[in-house]
Amino acid sequence: MTATAAPAPHRDRAGAGERAYRRLARRRCAVVALLAVLAAAAFCADIVVGGAQMPLADLAHTLVAPFDARAVDREVVWQIRLPMSVTAVLVGAALSVAGVEMQTILGNPLAEPYTLGISAAAGFGAALVAVLGVSVLPFGANLGMAASAWVFAIGACAAILVFSRVRGAGAESMILLGIAIVFLFNALLALMQYIASEVQLQQVIFWTLGSLGRATWPQLGLLAGLVAVVVPLFYRSAWTLTAFRLGDDRAAALGVNVDRVRTASLIGVSVLAATAVSIAGTIGFIGLVGPHIARALVGEDQRFLLPASLFSGAALLAGASVISKLLVPGVIVPVGVITSLVGVPVFLLVIMTRRQRSWT
Repeated sequence: MTATAAPAPHRDRAGAGERAYRRLARRRCAVVALLAVLAAAAFCADIVVGGAQMPLADLAHTLVAPFDARAVDREVVWQIRLPMSVTAVLVGAALSVAGVEMQTILGNPLAEPYTLGISAAAGFGAALVAVLGVSVLPFGANLGMAASAWVFAIGACAAILVFSRVRGAGAESMILLGIAIVFLFNALLALMQYIASEVQLQQVIFWTLGSLGRATWPQLGLLAGLVAVVVPLFYRSAWTLTAFRLGDDRAAALGVNVDRVRTASLIGVSVLAATAVSIAGTIGFIGLVGPHIARALVGEDQRFLLPASLFSGAALLAGASVISKLLVPGVIVPVGVITSLVGVPVFLLVIMTRRQRSWT
């Protein structure tokens, strides 16, 4: 009788631990759902706000039945407002997801999609088309800058991948090589700006400031497809990516193939970030602040951290888009300026309020 009664306290403790874990999981799911609602609200506000005054009834009618609406309303909603709002959500989500996975695989809380030179390489690729008229792909005049920016961004990440595979480089070496690539392409971009005419210089500067108004529906379809493919692949590796939080040695001891997972993750991050940058230009702080906000709310478990980062990035950029339309009446301020101005205090607030965590 004693033998059967002895394990009861252990069962009670195990049951209490299981109930506590389920409560924590439910709370994290609620936080993710709240972030999704916040992103949806910011998206709707971004559609409503615009330079042209439009009653909500006309806006809703144009969204639901565009062919029955007036031609001018259809043009404003479907060719101006809606593409900008969709761009904000998709680019914000892509940059934030890329940022959280970059921080994970490099073990660095300051890592973001631009750490490995993606933005600098993309900026040079766009400037090459704007100043010299040289496009690396024959995609036409409208897609020339975006295509060239994408190719150079992917090329920068490919160089780091090749270097890491050949030399067996770790996270530190990859970061150092990324810094070197940043300086290289920033110098080349400065050269393009130096030889550019006044009109060309304005075009290059406008591109590097970041804008949500250049994307076309085919480009948005491509980015949406990439997000729909890459994010589930990251989610399937949630346990493995969470193990990276322990450091390379401990992750390897748990059976994780560190080099293979880091390489595969870097490929996914590079594709997402390069496509987002080629569409919207350089938009800072989303890939840095979004993951930290999500991490402060749901912790390090990638099952919750990944979707929380996606929705927080989408909400941040959609909210910044709304501010960019309201800041100066009649003028849309480049959204990259807004994210930098808002991102700095938000990032400092996250640093000061988050719990102390040790990064390996």
